Amino acid sequence: MAIYAIGDVQGCYDPLMRLLDKIRFDPRQDTLWFAGDLVNRGKQSLETLRFVRSLRDAAVCVLGNHDVSLLAAFHGLRKPHKSLKILTEAHDYPELMAWLAQRPLLHVDTSLGYAMSHAGIPPQWDLATAQACAREVEQQFVNPTLPLWLAHVYGDQPKRWNPTDSLFDRHRYILNAFTRMRYCHIDGSLDFEEKGKPNETVAQLPHMASELIPWFKYPTKQNLGLTVLFGHWSTLGYHNEDYVIALDTGCVWGGQLSAFRIDKNQQLTCIQCDDYG
Repeated sequence: MAIYAIGDVQGCYDPLMRLLDKIRFDPRQDTLWFAGDLVNRGKQSLETLRFVRSLRDAAVCVLGNHDVSLLAAFHGLRKPHKSLKILTEAHDYPELMAWLAQRPLLHVDTSLGYAMSHAGIPPQWDLATAQACAREVEQQFVNPTLPLWLAHVYGDQPKRWNPTDSLFDRHRYILNAFTRMRYCHIDGSLDFEEKGKPNETVAQLPHMASELIPWFKYPTKQNLGLTVLFGHWSTLGYHNEDYVIALDTGCVWGGQLSAFRIDKNQQLTCIQCDDYG
């Protein structure tokens, strides 16, 4: 038995199949953890969703920002990316969306010592807070009022965590933190503009060197007692340091698709995705 965590697939089904061949994935005994963003921009989002859904208990997948946007598009709240046209016209589109809406924002396995979310866990949260916040918002995705809720939680504010905020403000922050976070400002507020790699960002924006901090390097970050697996940050690439492992290696941009074995030996396996750039 092997358990692998895989970075953002973004509809790159053929590269995913090549990667699974390389690690000799066997769904009868192995498990895949997907770090979110199964869909978008790639050529085969429909095939990707159908495949991951077909794995049943052999796959764990958390919601990414593009997955949430697809759900919003399904409910008529956003225009889907042009790459998703075939998916939105598929006969099983409603069934796939019902399945996607049931995916968690956070997956925790204390026996293995890992937690996984698409963008990470805000540095102000301990594990209990992260789990409680995830459950609070996950319940909204399986609620019949999901379209109305989604209409209220799209936006960038608030950027600082305040547990006493109004319900929609709390949920907006939680959803953004789990699916869109990269940098924090020195006051702990989230930044949704900068997407560059930390060292490159400092070089290009020297005035921000002491202001923008990767969420996982925030000085007062809580000790979760687990290693956090996340994707979302393709310019960061593979990063393994201080109990965080970043796995988005930019497959859809012509980079790599990566699988990290977490049940033992922490082996990283990658395949090139030159045909997807």
